[in-house]
This record gives sequence, C-alpha cells and structure tokens, in this order.
Amino acid sequence: MGQERPSNSLKPFVSPDERPPEFTFTAAVIGIILAIVFGAANAYLGLIIGMTISASIPAAVISMAIIRGILRRNSILENNIVQTMTTAGEALASGAIFTLPALFLWKANPSLYKITLIVLTGGFLGVLFMIPLRRILVVKEHGNLPYPEGTACARVLMAGEEGGSRAKLVFLGLFVGGVFKAVMDALKLFPSEISTAVAGLRQGLVGMDTLPSLLGVGFIVGPRIGGLMVAGGVLGWLVFIPMIAYFGQGAGAIAPASSSPGTMDAFAIWDNYIRYIGAGAVAAGGIISLIRTLPTLWRSLVGMWASAQSYEMGEAEVDRSLRTEQDLPSHWTIPAAIVILLVIAFLPGLQVTLIGAIGILVIGFLFVTVSSRIVGIVGSSSDPVSGMTIATLLIVATVYRLTGHTGLGGMVLSLVVGAIICTALAIAGDISQDLKTGFLVGATPRKQQLAMLLGVLASGVCIGWVLLLLNNAYGFGSKDLPAPKAVLMKLIVEGIMNANMPWDLVFIGAATAVAVELLGVESLPFAVGVYLPIHTSIPIFLGGLLRWLSARHRQRAATANGQDEAGERGILIASGLIAGESLVGILIAGLVTAKVPLPQTTHFGPWVAFVLYLLLAVWLYWMAIRPRG
Repeated sequence: MGQERPSNSLKPFVSPDERPPEFTFTAAVIGIILAIVFGAANAYLGLIIGMTISASIPAAVISMAIIRGILRRNSILENNIVQTMTTAGEALASGAIFTLPALFLWKANPSLYKITLIVLTGGFLGVLFMIPLRRILVVKEHGNLPYPEGTACARVLMAGEEGGSRAKLVFLGLFVGGVFKAVMDALKLFPSEISTAVAGLRQGLVGMDTLPSLLGVGFIVGPRIGGLMVAGGVLGWLVFIPMIAYFGQGAGAIAPASSSPGTMDAFAIWDNYIRYIGAGAVAAGGIISLIRTLPTLWRSLVGMWASAQSYEMGEAEVDRSLRTEQDLPSHWTIPAAIVILLVIAFLPGLQVTLIGAIGILVIGFLFVTVSSRIVGIVGSSSDPVSGMTIATLLIVATVYRLTGHTGLGGMVLSLVVGAIICTALAIAGDISQDLKTGFLVGATPRKQQLAMLLGVLASGVCIGWVLLLLNNAYGFGSKDLPAPKAVLMKLIVEGIMNANMPWDLVFIGAATAVAVELLGVESLPFAVGVYLPIHTSIPIFLGGLLRWLSARHRQRAATANGQDEAGERGILIASGLIAGESLVGILIAGLVTAKVPLPQTTHFGPWVAFVLYLLLAVWLYWMAIRPRG
C-alpha cells in the first residue's frame, strides 16, 4: 500500500504507475526544432508590436501530427515534452526582444557571445528558480490556481486523436503566411504598407501594414485588445499628430526635433514626438498593471508562505518513488544557480559585478515567485512582465548610479541585469503553465524540467543570430522594427542616468495612460497603440474583428459543444500565419545581410496590396467558420 499522495484529488491522464515513452530522442529533436522556429518567430513579431504569442497549443498539435500521425506512436507524454521545449523558445524570445535591442540603439554593439550569455543566464535561472516552487504552486494549490493556458494545453493533448487534422491548419497557415511574405517583400510584387491622407486634418494619415502576422495576432488577441490598440493609434495619428502640425506651423524648431513641426510629414512627427509620448504611456501602463496586481502580489506572497508551511508539514506524506513526484534534486539546482550568479558577476564580457548578481538573486527570485503565481490566477497574457522589468530597471539603475557606474557603462550594466531578470520572469511564467500541463496529463516533472533546460539552450544559442540578422537588415527602432518595449527600457535607463530626455512628452504620455485608466479602460494595450504606427494597429484590429465575427457565426455550435470551435480553428491558422511570415522575414534578413540582390521596386500599387490583404482576411474567416472535416 503506497503512501498518500498530496494530489489525491486529481487522477492524471497517465497513471503514475505507468511508464510510457516521455523524454525520448524523437521528442527532443522535434522539441529543439520547434523551440528554435517559434523562438525566432516570436522575436520577429515582438520587435514589430511589442508582444509575443503563446506557442504551446500549435506546438502540441504539430507534435501530435508527427509522433502520432507520421511515426504511428501513441504517447501523450512525448507530445508534452515537445510543447514544453517549444514554449521555452517563445518565452526566451520575449525576454530578449523586450530589452536587448536597447544595446544596439546605444551603439554598444553587443557580440553574439554576449547576447547568448545574457539570454541563457536568464533562461536557466528562470527554470532553476521555479523548480522548488512546483510542489507549492502546481500541486499544493491545485484547485486554487487554474493556470488557464496550461490547462487548455492539457485538454488539447488529451484530445490527441484530433491532432492530425488540427495540425494541418497550422501548417496551412504557415505556408500561406510564408508565401504572402515572400511575394510581398522578396519579390516585391506589391507593397507591404499602404496609407492615405485624411481630408481636413493637417498631416492626418491612416494606413495598414499588409503583414499576415498582424492579422494573425489580431485573431488571437481578439476584438477587445485589438480595439484598444487601434483606439490608441487613432489618438496618436488623428489627434496628436494633426495638433502638433497645426500648432507648429510657422514655429521654429521644437526639441527634440531640429526643424519646425510645421515642415514635417506625419512619420517625421511620429518619430520626433509621438514615440516619446507613446513610450511614456507604455511605461505608465506597465507600472499601473503592476500596481493593479499588488493586492494579488501580496496575497500571492502570503499564500506562498502559508502553502510552504503546509507543504513542509505534509512533506513526509509525499511518496518520492512515484514518477509524478520526482523533481530535479535541490542539491543540484541550488548550487547550479549560485554558480551561474558568480560566473556572470565576474565573467569577462559581461561582468555585472557582485551588485548586479545580488540584484538578480534577490529581485529575480522575488519576481519569479510573483510571476509564477500570477500566471496561475490570470494567465500568461496578463502577467505584468513589463511592469516588473520597469521596476527592476528603476532599482538597478539607481543603485549602479549611486555606486559610481554612470554614463554608457552604467546604462549597459543596468540593461544587462534587467534583460536577465526579464528573461527569467518570462521563462518562469511559461514553465509554470507547462508544469501544470504535465501535472494534469501525468508527466514526470524531472524530465519536463530537463526538457525546459534543453529548450532554453537550443533557442538561446540561436536567438542572438536572429537579433543580429534583423538589426543588420532593418535596424531596431526603425519603422520596420520599432522594438517598442526595448525603446521604453532604453528611455527609462537614460532618464535615471540623467541623459537629455524630452520629459514633457514622456509625462504627456503617462498622463494620457492615467486618464484612460480613470475611464475604466485597460491602459497598456491602448498605450502600445499610441506608441506604434497606426499602420500596425489597424490590421490587428481587423484580425480581432474576424475573431468576433467567426464567434458570432458559430455561436450555436460553441454553445452546444461548450467551446469556441471557430476560435480554436482560427487560432491554429493564425499561429501558422505568424510563424510562416516570421520565418520568411528572417530568411529575407539573412539574404540582405549576405548582400544577395533583391528587387527594390514594387511591380503593383497599393490597391493590389489592399485587395490581396482583404482576400487573406476573408480566407482566414472562412477557414475559421468552416465545419471540421
């Protein structure tokens, strides 16, 4: 007779007494490939819109198509390993693109070695910090912390018999998105941006980037987020820009620009003024989102303490011989984390100093704990990673400045520490969801944690190449790759180090975000819309509108089945569109870097691009509402 299990209220899909194939060579190879693919895709996407998309469900259905459909092997635990490794690439990309482009904007020219070291340090620490929290957050708090994305992924894995047909949707979207991007940007058959002036508004401009990824993002985030983003775009491009052009006519140069606003076009006004207003709004929105979660943060810390006390009391009841109760041993993980911190404190090329290492240990572990619990309550999409990274930079940059690390050197040190902690937060929130999935399907925690470390390693050694390629081809902070979150982090560090900043514009943006919050509207997606060109927000809004229309069309079926079938089909196709466009975009960046000649002029005008993009939207809508089979 075995000892009582702490999770005796849960019967996992695979019994702890069974030992099916799990962390196999096949699962590892597929997981490494998908981790690199989705990591690169999310890096590309995040540099455009400042947000990334979860890869767990697309990875799960692709894995099921390969392992179950092609190889004729039936192991849900192998599929779980693949999706665990894949999401490591997605999370690692978030930490990298939210911070590291600031180093390029400072002309610090980080080497591939330095970028890789930063992201691997944050990724490994995120996993190692989370391992001792698994039993407390995932097992002990089962029933209290739903972990919505992890639970949804578990349901997909349990419905594995549908994997083949559902995976076709991902691959179809990947093919369509890749072809659309290649025809548009490699062959230059039609432009990737269309715009038109608004009559009656001085420098008023609307338009759209005809990118498949933005349509896919809009479908995934839905109409509410898409509507808030386009509302911010309307304020920026149809209110702020015309006002600046109107009041600036006849005036001289107004800082930070070197020429009169009355002589600028819409994009010049956006570049010189609106980006600072948007950055202030995003900073305020991130801090507000963190403040909004303070009650949850406090309850999380209190709950963690109570759970830890209760867990210690019930530790003797845990049967460590059970496969589902085996974590990586603490006598291995704790020394590994300490060694990593000591290495980065003094390693040449990084040298965050002992102050930075202590900051990573204290702030990193605190925020990892908070992040891991918050995603269990509200999901990864509402995890205030940006707000916690901003708070980290405020603390770290201030300490570095007070200890004599000023100028570019102090800014780089602050940003490196912030990047490590940001990556650790993203990885910790991600692995929390993955461990919940594993808990529900009956995975072995130790093997899942090893898979996450391998996924971090695989994507970490590749993400630097992706960043260097994209920066060489397009340039961070440009219209093509605005890198909104990284520019925000850059402004914060520069502000603390007393750089020359147009604080009036930043505070106008912050006040705008506060006003929006007082109206009862979530300010962060609105603020991102203010920061980004309206050309980016409009296709996202169009994708959200398609999600709403498809849900309306299939409402009766959704009610009968208890789920949004059209939404699920559309999300899989949309994920494919994002991945396909992103991979071809990175390939084009590689060709540009290698100086391969590509067409420089488009063959057809903007109306062709507009019609083709609408046809793509109609196709996505039709595929979403189309009955299965």
